[in-house]
Amino acid sequence: MIAFLCKYMHNHAMADLKERRQRAITDLIRGSALANQEELAERLAALGYAVTQATISRDLEQIGAIKVRRDGHLSYALRDEVRRGANPRLAAVFRDWVRSIEPAANLVVLKTPPGSAHLVGVVLDQSELVEITGTICGDDTIFVACRSADEAEALAVKLRGELH
Repeated sequence: MIAFLCKYMHNHAMADLKERRQRAITDLIRGSALANQEELAERLAALGYAVTQATISRDLEQIGAIKVRRDGHLSYALRDEVRRGANPRLAAVFRDWVRSIEPAANLVVLKTPPGSAHLVGVVLDQSELVEITGTICGDDTIFVACRSADEAEALAVKLRGELH
């Protein structure tokens, strides 16, 4: 019985610590431009949180943080805030012309009606989305190149948000 109580108390304390740490990360992201995980780790350490890069990476994913380009600089933002301030032109073009969005390795494949891929590709190229390294447009298909499969997955999620 004592072992059960100890384990329960430990698990509860760890969950509480994680929640407080993630709340601190959210506040830091909303309060200032953080360019990388190292900078975030330094800010967390100043608040009394000793964390590893792996923990920061998991926390960023769980709270929905993404990297965005603002005034020519990369920094973290929260997905819900990015959607609120989303590019209205991108959203309008996606609603009207994009039929599907699928990640494939380090690519995101978009399908459009015949003859529409170029229109969507131009808007993507002008969007300054940090995950995009380039686009190739055919007649009804767009290949969006990303640096990694993780970035492609994150971009697909972000772009699907533009469909609604």
